[in-house]
Amino acid sequence: MKITSAEFIKSAFAEAQWPRGDMPEVAFLGRSNVGKSSLINSLLGVKGLARTSSTPGRTQGLNFFLLNERFRFVDLPGYGYARVPESIRRSWGEIVTGYLAKRTALVLSIHIVDSRHAPTKLDVQLHEWLVAHAKSHLIVATKADKLSRNELRKSLQQITQTLGAPSDGRPTDVIAYSAMTGLGRDRVWRAIGAALTVSQTPF
Repeated sequence: MKITSAEFIKSAFAEAQWPRGDMPEVAFLGRSNVGKSSLINSLLGVKGLARTSSTPGRTQGLNFFLLNERFRFVDLPGYGYARVPESIRRSWGEIVTGYLAKRTALVLSIHIVDSRHAPTKLDVQLHEWLVAHAKSHLIVATKADKLSRNELRKSLQQITQTLGAPSDGRPTDVIAYSAMTGLGRDRVWRAIGAALTVSQTPF
């Protein structure tokens, strides 16, 4: 897919602040410091559009980006960073699940995990929630360039086994991704394009 325009719209901290209209949205979610912003910037080919930080837990709202004036990317707050106060962690959970449950414009959720580590309990809970609520989603394992080919193969097997298969029995599809080398970029864009096509949105 060719991106002709990409711009940050707003950060939203409450449902009333979500952009209006039925423009389709693709959400990016995962634990803190898993590489969500780097993945978004890599997909768009725009350095620094989604802000990256060495401090986990920095993103606290939903960040909306307008692409090609046709659809939006949504960067959701990361989860699982222990040093964040409990009250903030709880509010993040409410923000994220509220968006995922209520947003009718959502056509695809991209669940991001770190290829270097086994999925956490929170990763499993998120995956189970997406499956239970029949949310179209894709699992992307970032930082794949940090592993050897054999290590990456074993990691993808472990992620698949840990997260399990959807209720329809099909194997979970995990895409290895590297923001450094571009590995997996075309596969992720094909999945996004398919979701937008189903939503009948020209792109």
